[in-house]
Amino acid sequence: MPPQINAKLCDGCGACVEVCPANVLAMKNNKAAVVNPDACLECRACEVACPKGAITF
Repeated sequence: MPPQINAKLCDGCGACVEVCPANVLAMKNNKAAVVNPDACLECRACEVACPKGAITF
């Protein structure tokens, strides 16, 4: 299951994109977005890296 991103909480810092080992996330319109959900390893690194708590599984 890929991560879910709450756009209202995302501040566009990009921390989640940087830590994702499978390139599941990318920045779109200054917000994080799931661009490759099938590649998700469910490692939860993006969830841990998000300082705003905008990512959940």
